[in-house]
Amino acid sequence: MGDMDPGTLITMTTIIISGLGIVLGTLTPAIVEARTAVKAIEGMVRQPEVASDLRTTMIIAMALLESTAIYTLLVLLILIFANPLVARFFG
Repeated sequence: MGDMDPGTLITMTTIIISGLGIVLGTLTPAIVEARTAVKAIEGMVRQPEVASDLRTTMIIAMALLESTAIYTLLVLLILIFANPLVARFFG
C-alpha cells in the first residue's frame, strides 16, 4: 500500500467512505420513517377522528425524511464519479 499512486489511494478511500456513508445515510432515515409510521398508526388507533390529519402529516414527514437519503446519495455519487479531491490535490 506504500507504493500506491496517491490518486488511486484517494479514489479507493473515497469509495470506501462513500460505501459507509450510503449505509448510514439511508439506514438512519429508514429507521426514523418506521418510527414515524408506528407513531402515526398508534395515534390513528387512539383517535380515529383525526386519522386523515395524521396521515397527511405522516406523508409530508416521510417525504422530508426521504429527501435526506436522496441528498446523501447525490453527494456520495458526486464523490465517487466526479471526485473533486483528485483534481484539488493532483490537478
